[in-house]
Amino acid sequence: MANKLNLDIPNLYARFASPICEVDCGQICREFNASGKPFCCDICVAVPVALKEEWTYLKANTHLWHKLRGDECPQDPIDKEKMQAETPNYMHLMACKGPAYCERDFRTLSCRQFPFFPYITADDRLIGLTYNWDFEEVCWVINNLDRVSDRYRQEFLDIYDNLLFEHPGEYDSYYWLSEDMRERFIKVQRSIPILHRDGGYYLLDPKTDEISPVDPSDFPKFGAYKE
Repeated sequence: MANKLNLDIPNLYARFASPICEVDCGQICREFNASGKPFCCDICVAVPVALKEEWTYLKANTHLWHKLRGDECPQDPIDKEKMQAETPNYMHLMACKGPAYCERDFRTLSCRQFPFFPYITADDRLIGLTYNWDFEEVCWVINNLDRVSDRYRQEFLDIYDNLLFEHPGEYDSYYWLSEDMRERFIKVQRSIPILHRDGGYYLLDPKTDEISPVDPSDFPKFGAYKE
């Protein structure tokens, strides 16, 4: 099936605009980043991406963004060619002016969803949110999953229920990212935290996709956030 190109980007942005939690988590995590920026807003830590349809909309409406050049982090050079090879061909690697110049209405979907992605089981069910495990050591939200608002969780799922239907390439990307997470967590003998679409919190067995309810305060903590 060919990707549809009629995505309504302003509508997607308007429907996915709630803060992830009631506190400004970036003001907490920035204390642990040598750059003084929130990790999620520091492209030397996390390079954002945008659907090509997003870039068409953004470049016509804001000067916040440009396509990643690769020279934005002279102290820690970005391997643009390697990153581009790992990025779906319907997306652009992006860079912004930085958090001091953020225009929240023009954040990309990748900014809005960070650190989460839609978890898709091996038998093709989008059951909820999980997170990008590469950022466990630095992201405050990953270490405080109980603080994620119900409204944000619902907006996230509403958007991705729609987007993954409209954009099959995105569905495939998240299916294989979920598979990568299963393989990784099997290897390290860990369960996968899930913020389920039913409003609950679960640990998922990566071998079977079976879920067990859990008190979110029992989710593990990492790095500077360990108690």
